[in-house]
This record gives sequence, C-alpha cells and structure tokens, in this order.
Amino acid sequence: MAQGSTQPTPLMPHATATWLVDNTGLSFEQIAEFCGLHILEVQAMADDLAGSKYTGRDPVHAGELNQDEIEKGQADESYSLVMQKAPVEVTRTKGPRYTPVSKRQDKPDGIAWLLRNHPEISDAQISKLIGTTRNTIGAIRERSHWNIQNIQPKDPVTLGLCSQRELDAVVAKAAKRAGVVEGEAAETIVTDGRSDREKLIEELHAERAANAKAAVEAAQEAEAAAWLEAKRESEEAGEAAPPEASIFSEPTVAPEEPTASPEEPVEEASKDASDENGETSAE
Repeated sequence: MAQGSTQPTPLMPHATATWLVDNTGLSFEQIAEFCGLHILEVQAMADDLAGSKYTGRDPVHAGELNQDEIEKGQADESYSLVMQKAPVEVTRTKGPRYTPVSKRQDKPDGIAWLLRNHPEISDAQISKLIGTTRNTIGAIRERSHWNIQNIQPKDPVTLGLCSQRELDAVVAKAAKRAGVVEGEAAETIVTDGRSDREKLIEELHAERAANAKAAVEAAQEAEAAAWLEAKRESEEAGEAAPPEASIFSEPTVAPEEPTASPEEPVEEASKDASDENGETSAE
C-alpha cells in the first residue's frame, strides 16, 4: 500500500487523524498514510497516550475525503485513501510586517536608528521593513512620540526586527532612488590602478620599516636604561657619574689644528738666507 508522493496532506493532519480514529473503521496504517504521520502517532491518539489532545476535524466536511473513499478503505485494508481536494494554502494578506509581541517594544528604537543613519529611506520603506505605521515614524522624527525620552537608536538587525540582507536591499534601493553615490569608494576604485602584487609589496615594505623603527627605539631604550643604571650605581658608590650616552649628547666635533699661513715659510726662508750670508762675510 503505497501512497503517491505527490499527494498532499490534510490541512490539519493530527486533528484529521483524530477524527478518522474516532469515527471510522480505517486501520492505523491507512490513517497514518493519508495524514502523513507515523503509525505510532496514530496509535497513541487511539490509546489516549498522546501528549497533546486534539479536537477532531472532519475531512469529509472540508472536502478532502468523501464517504465512498472511507467505505473503500474500510472494506480493504490495503487500499490507499485518495484525497479529493487539496487544502488551499493559507497565504498572508498584504499588510504591515508581523513582529513578535516580545520585540514590538523595540520598534521605536529601530525606527530612530534608521531615521538617524539612513535619512534617504522613505517612510513607506521603513514601515514595510520593520512593520510599523507612518504615524509612528512621523512622531519619532518630530520627537513628539509619547515615549520619546526612553527611545534609544539601535540597529534593527541587532534587535531582530529584520535581517541584514533585507536592510542592505532597502538601503541600496533608497540610495539608487535618491542618486546617492559613495564618492570616496568610487574614486578609490577608479584611481587606484595598482595590482594586488604591488599592494602586497608596499605593505611588506611598510611592515619592514615599522619593524626596523621599533628595533631602533628598543635599542635606544636599552641604552638609556643601562646609562641610568650605571649612573645610579656610581652615585651609590660616591663616584662621578659616567658620561651621558650618545643618545643624550650632541655629536662632538674635533678641534681644528692651527695651520701655518702661507707667509710664514717665506719669512723663515729669508731669515735662513740672511744668516748664511752673514756667516760667509765674517769668514
């Protein structure tokens, strides 16, 4: 007894199974197959062992079964019941977005956040995104809401009022409608024609320069600490403080040696010549 995989289940499977158990002579297997339940669930309903008590729902009155199908099933236990009319899918009517009761108190905070961070979004979009009314949005914008003192702007995604994908779609649609373009991002994309390899090399060079600078600073700090330690030890020993480290002193310049002027050798040469002439005349 195999049921077609395309056959839908009743609108209320457990309630329908309860009614069939109480009002027909169908087997548990037939009822379980028709309602899409496990046979043990049907047996528990028949034995009043189910955790939940269901009120029976008449599938004949709903048009899902007719009396002929029920009689065929009662006459042959291997017969699979055939649904006469599939249940109509319940679709939600158009209206404000449904929000759980536990999160409705967070709506004003989400509305305030949207008004502050995305003023390009229209009231109709906010109303559809969060599930509120335009009167509430206008009261929060004009700060005339009855609870305005306690309203704190909070991200509606964090509050669970909408998903990040829905928020991004609304923001993008509003920005496109308002003609808002992220200029900085666009300029970056247009002007920055470097490849990923060049950017990576530049980052590595910057990182290497930062590491070298950090090493120099660490060495200077170590040298300063050593000088301070030596100075403290010398002060404790009563000796003169050692000369300051090179990092604290100005670079010294060696004094220039006096150089003889170009006139001095000439004068000395003339003096020697005159002495030689005097000695020659004396002889």
